[in-house]
Amino acid sequence: MTEHTPHVPSDLTESDPIAISLQRLSKKIQLISDAVKALHQDRNQLEIKIEDAQKRIQHILSRLPEQSDGRQLNLLGEVITTPTPEDDNEPTTH
Repeated sequence: MTEHTPHVPSDLTESDPIAISLQRLSKKIQLISDAVKALHQDRNQLEIKIEDAQKRIQHILSRLPEQSDGRQLNLLGEVITTPTPEDDNEPTTH
C-alpha cells in the first residue's frame, strides 16, 4: 500500500487553513495506516492459533476408536463397569 504524504511546510500559520487541514489529514492517514497494519498482524496471529487448534483437534480425533468399534469410549480414564443382563430387569420406582 502506497501512502501519499502531501508536502506541507513546517512553518504553518493560521493564515493557511488548507495547509493546516492537509497536515491534520496526513496525521490521521498515518494513524489509520498504523491501525490497519496492527489489524493485519492480529489476524495473522489468530489464523496461526486457529490452525494450531485444528491440528490438535485432528490429532485427538485420530486417536478415537472407529464407529464400528463396539467398545465404550473412556475419555475420562475412569473405570467403567459394563451392565449385566440382570441390571436391565431391575424394577424402577417412579
